[in-house]
Amino acid sequence: MDVTADPPARFDVFAASCPSRRLLDTIGDKWASLVIVALGLGGPMRYSELAARIEGVSQKMLTQTLRGLERDGLLTRTVTPSVPVRVDYELTPLGYSLKDTIRHLKEWAEAHLPEVDAARAAYDRAHAKP
Repeated sequence: MDVTADPPARFDVFAASCPSRRLLDTIGDKWASLVIVALGLGGPMRYSELAARIEGVSQKMLTQTLRGLERDGLLTRTVTPSVPVRVDYELTPLGYSLKDTIRHLKEWAEAHLPEVDAARAAYDRAHAKP
């Protein structure tokens, strides 16, 4: 019996109807990216640890982000029955495979922020209304 695997699905993120765009929306979101990097560098974390690590994220946004990443299979949520209940978040192998890519973006942004700030200031000066 000849068993051949189906060829992998082909996606084109440039096509308006391509479902890969939704995934790019998720991983391109600043909060999702920060959660992935935080978990990738720090290992499993509780909600309060993530909230403390990612300054400025609201409770609502962190909750939505964690649910979305869990739904996409990028992290797991583990509830440990105790008093109080312990909930840990951890990257799945799929989520972990994104960590370095997003970490590189983070490092690029940190390294090049002075240049970007200078470009923004120059643009604003050139386009300022008299």
